[in-house]
Amino acid sequence: MTKGANNTYFGNIREGFSSLMKGLFLTLKHFVDARFRRKPIPVFDKDYFKYDKGIVTLEYPHEAIPVPDNGRYRLHNEIDDCIVCDLCAKICPVNCIEIDVIKSTEEIGKTSDGTTKRLYAARFDIDMAKCCYCGLCTTVCPTECLTMTKTYDYSEYDIRNMVYHFSDLTPAQAEEKKKLFEEQQKQKAKVEVDKNKGNVEDSALKDKPATEGEVKKPVFKPVIKPVIPKKSPDQDQDKKE
Repeated sequence: MTKGANNTYFGNIREGFSSLMKGLFLTLKHFVDARFRRKPIPVFDKDYFKYDKGIVTLEYPHEAIPVPDNGRYRLHNEIDDCIVCDLCAKICPVNCIEIDVIKSTEEIGKTSDGTTKRLYAARFDIDMAKCCYCGLCTTVCPTECLTMTKTYDYSEYDIRNMVYHFSDLTPAQAEEKKKLFEEQQKQKAKVEVDKNKGNVEDSALKDKPATEGEVKKPVFKPVIKPVIPKKSPDQDQDKKE
């Protein structure tokens, strides 16, 4: 009698029982191996495929697989090193970075690499709900203050909490800095107007005719002497003849 399915009634039962026992034996083997805990290592580790036995489930968030250093996760801006150049906002393909710039009336300070800071960031917001994690903003940053951290588990119930604020100025401070710059610009404009007005008055005084008892100062005018061409010896000989 030939063994196998669809041949005999008892042959099918015997094959089914054998398959069931093999499956149970494999399950029991994994159950025994799971009693030994293995060290959690990342997939890029050279010994990753050697650890094929033991517990593979991690007790997150108490345990986590190591994150690679070049991973693209949540953005962070070190505002003390930011010169508010606006390059990151311009290159962002999804417009997730919003910046409001206020010009300073004087030098604010220097970054960690020695770059001079002359602009305030009234607002520096990054909406991580819009971010596509392309990393272009970190590439164009001249002071390397904008980086991608290893934090990847920052889900929120409210999507408005996905907007991160990095400005170091309060709204009142930002308004004060803005007013100081506007006052400085007004003073510069006033000085320029007074200067132009003084130039016009000086020009009018020069053209004004001298009154009785007042000696008008002579105006120096440069005189250009005519160029006399040199005569050649042949021309002098012809003239004598």
